[in-house]
Amino acid sequence: MTPGNIDIFNRLLKGGIIKNDDPVMVKVWETVSETIKLSSGLNTSSGIEEIRDRLSEIIGKPIDKTTTIFVPFYTNFGKHITIGKNVFINHACSFLDLGGITIEDHVLIGPRVNLITENHPIDPSQRNSLVLNPILVKRKAWIGAGVTILPGVTIGENSIIAAGAVVTKNVPDNTIVGGIPAKFIKSISEAD
Repeated sequence: MTPGNIDIFNRLLKGGIIKNDDPVMVKVWETVSETIKLSSGLNTSSGIEEIRDRLSEIIGKPIDKTTTIFVPFYTNFGKHITIGKNVFINHACSFLDLGGITIEDHVLIGPRVNLITENHPIDPSQRNSLVLNPILVKRKAWIGAGVTILPGVTIGENSIIAAGAVVTKNVPDNTIVGGIPAKFIKSISEAD
């Protein structure tokens, strides 16, 4: 990887606004093109081990053998995804990861979940720029089917996001949220 790639990739992970006409954005689009090519092989995989291997190639680091991912799986970039141990990711999830997505150990992610670290400015004259903020899903969180998590959100340890929710704000540890936008439902205790 060239220094220009590393610099723009680090800038993406720092978040904030990245202008579409930034001269080094070409490096990002080269990676996106490579990810698109590799994704077709990923999504025709015929077994869990093959899926792990092909997704490992896309994200540029090994996925632990205790983690299970079902295809189809979609990502536009891939290099800014980190997946822990004993993670389960169900069918048809989409990770837009330019801003960085971290999935810690023992996380469960239901089908059709969208993790989106990318947004655009409100100002129409800047709309082609990207606004990036990372997503963090902490240990033992459970993300229900059809959930969308927006840029900059942290899902707390042991927390549950009810199916269909749109999460726009951080979720504390040991909390259940649901709805659009997601709101507090209840705290989780050992007795639950």
